[in-house]
Amino acid sequence: MGKATVIPFGPQHPVLPEPLHLDLVVEDERVIEAIPQIGFIHRGLEKLVETRDIHQFIYVAERICGICSFGHSLGYAETVEDLMGVEVPKRAEYIRVILHELSRMHSHLLWMGLAADAFGFESLFMHCWRLRERVLDIFEATTGGRVILSAVCIGGVNRDIDDVMMKAIIDKIDSIESEYKEITDTFLKDSSVKSRLVGVGHISKEEAEALCMVGPFARASNVAYDARMLGRGGYGDLEGFEPILSDEGDCYARCKVRALEVNQSIAIIKELAAKMPHDGIGEKSKLTPPAGSQAASVLEQPRGECYYYARGNGSKNLDRMRMRTPTSQNLAGMVKALEGCDLADVPMVILTIDPCISCSER
Repeated sequence: MGKATVIPFGPQHPVLPEPLHLDLVVEDERVIEAIPQIGFIHRGLEKLVETRDIHQFIYVAERICGICSFGHSLGYAETVEDLMGVEVPKRAEYIRVILHELSRMHSHLLWMGLAADAFGFESLFMHCWRLRERVLDIFEATTGGRVILSAVCIGGVNRDIDDVMMKAIIDKIDSIESEYKEITDTFLKDSSVKSRLVGVGHISKEEAEALCMVGPFARASNVAYDARMLGRGGYGDLEGFEPILSDEGDCYARCKVRALEVNQSIAIIKELAAKMPHDGIGEKSKLTPPAGSQAASVLEQPRGECYYYARGNGSKNLDRMRMRTPTSQNLAGMVKALEGCDLADVPMVILTIDPCISCSER
């Protein structure tokens, strides 16, 4: 057995543009322990509920993270709507789900491009991001934004998507789907990709459940949980939603789950677009959260289950707002996946967890 050495990984490194720091304890070229240090940035976003009213804070919530921005505004809005007993029209719920699934496509395509870049497949990286740009074009056409959308309000959505625009969205989705199959085949069948991913960073189903892992990270270890199964909002009208699972539990499985979830998001968007009701998009609620009221909700972000909690005090401001993000839940799993891997595989293992430090450090 070789002598143990501690190698600092980060906070500045080529894998992520965010400050993730790990102390890697290695023997020769093998990692025997990974010690994460999270908390380089404290933005105090949850504290802002004391100085921003319930409608202003939705714009703070969606700036927790750029990639997950729409999901955070949706999760916050649904929690506050529960707090005040606000009912959202079905059309608004469908539009929310369509935009959220487009956000999932955008996030997964971004991740797939970064993964391709990490294992040296530059042309695959460019193709993934080329398709991602088309999703951002849909955002720009429907909301005016490409990353921060500001589309949700407490009580509904700020902008409608008419039938002409919806048909244009479906046409663009069809063009993405036809080209996406070639990218998926490369990720899942190419021997050079498999050589970097298969058998690396393995986590069993039992370990995933014990470590309370969420999202594609957990579903790649055959944990059959996806918050969309709960049927909140427009998700309750889907026909036979089933989470994408894999039982390999390695980096390849995490890649496969995300790749197939893009196809699943496309199917969800098409189904809800075909069933779109015409009962209005709602309007901004004029209610205030009752004193002592509490509400909690969960939402399936692209990276996994995100938990939201709100407490009212009778004023236009909340007394407390709390978000528990999927990366916070998955850090223990990331440390476990790194144990026993080769030092050269550390960037790949970390990337397949898809950590978002911006979400974790609020």
